[in-house]
Amino acid sequence: MKTLMIVCGSGIATSTLAEGKIKSYLEDKGLASQVKMMKGNIAEQVNHVDDYDAFVSTTIVPENIRDHVISGVPLLTGVNQDKVFEQIVEKLDLK
Repeated sequence: MKTLMIVCGSGIATSTLAEGKIKSYLEDKGLASQVKMMKGNIAEQVNHVDDYDAFVSTTIVPENIRDHVISGVPLLTGVNQDKVFEQIVEKLDLK
């Protein structure tokens, strides 16, 4: 089982929206059973990025972890959200 952490500033609002979109996408592709999704706020999770197989953030993250984080902002705007889904599938190595 792969682990996916989704964070936002508060751990409540936009991470919940992103989680719903990711879950729907994974279910549509028949991949949801392979992924354990969790959500939280960036302040609590910033030092735990490497504890998860993939890490999606809808808020700004510190530069030192930026390379390890998938930007979830397109999930909020709807622009290029397919690229986010592709990055998640690739990072989690889902088949």
